[in-house]
Amino acid sequence: MSKSPFTKAQLLPQEETLEILKKKGDLFIGIPKETSFQEKRVCLTPDAVSALTANGHRVMIESGAGKGANFKDKDFSEAGAEVTKDTAKVFSCPILLKVEPPSMDEIKLINPQTILISALQLKTQNKVYFEALAKKRITAIAFEFIKDEDGAYPAVRSLSEIAGTASILIASELLSNVNGGNGLMMGNINGVPPTEVVILGAGTVGEFATRSALGLGANVKVFDNSITKLRCLQANIHRTIYTSTMQPKNLLKALKRCDVAIGAIRGNNRSPVVVTQDMVDNMKSGSVVIDVSIDMGGCFETSEVTTHDHPTFDYNGVTHYCVPNIPARYSRSASVSISNIFTPYLLEIGENGGIENTLRFDKGLRSGLYLYHGILTNRSVAEWFGLDFSDANLLIF
Repeated sequence: MSKSPFTKAQLLPQEETLEILKKKGDLFIGIPKETSFQEKRVCLTPDAVSALTANGHRVMIESGAGKGANFKDKDFSEAGAEVTKDTAKVFSCPILLKVEPPSMDEIKLINPQTILISALQLKTQNKVYFEALAKKRITAIAFEFIKDEDGAYPAVRSLSEIAGTASILIASELLSNVNGGNGLMMGNINGVPPTEVVILGAGTVGEFATRSALGLGANVKVFDNSITKLRCLQANIHRTIYTSTMQPKNLLKALKRCDVAIGAIRGNNRSPVVVTQDMVDNMKSGSVVIDVSIDMGGCFETSEVTTHDHPTFDYNGVTHYCVPNIPARYSRSASVSISNIFTPYLLEIGENGGIENTLRFDKGLRSGLYLYHGILTNRSVAEWFGLDFSDANLLIF
């Protein structure tokens, strides 16, 4: 008979130890002023601050943080926030909310063991950034990686909705005489042929660009290599429109006739270039290209990154608009959108007694985690920069 690996005492029934749930905790949230180039958004609106302070949480905001989105310091102080001009004081808060990732100088101001919630913007980061955060044992969550109960990315979707709608509004501005366009109106006027719009990509940006263009009365053609995405787009807008896969012959024909072309194709690392220089050469003089996917390299071969101050350039008579951060143009709407995503999570963290408990039970929030007490937990970040990582599930449970 084989010897048991357990002692007699271990085999006897033991008393069950029940887990004691953590009580509701009070959060202390800091919102510094955004210093990144042309970033005008703010993480929380005064209404969101009011909801948090009503639940017993403290919010400290740097003076002028809401100015770019037309929120005054007075609006925040009346909502219950503490407004200060001391940047270091805001960065010393145990929870930090930012739209853009903190700069290296800002990381120096952050206290060890701080919880940081911001965008990660993986394509613009470097190894030193993660090493600096790890050194301070920071727990960091990227809001663009947070998933909702459907497995979708709510922050990415919200900003894509803004970018999609904005692309049509920008195109209609650029077509007018005021901005040196062809003098075309993006609308369906009786007896006047409608404006021709070609949309590349049937994701969220493509869907909302299609909605806006149809709403104005334009004639829309959507191209995407995914039949499922094209089917979903038609189902969501409740209309039958021209859809096609990316066949060069059909695409060239559509681009030759169109007044506006919108690029909204994403890639894993870089957006695929689907419109070549020759195709752009064949487009009508005075037509407009809006390359929404320029933040991932762009899907037009002729695209070059532009800024909000100088948003367009002319290539062979075709106006190109290639600003990477379109939602920042509508900073107030984008701020409300981001705030709507942050607020429920912050209230949930408070109810659960802190970030540790919330990460244990909320899988969606856990998918946004990329640093846990300074330990890298995101596989794609680790592979991208050649760093070691640990699975978050093994660290938290």
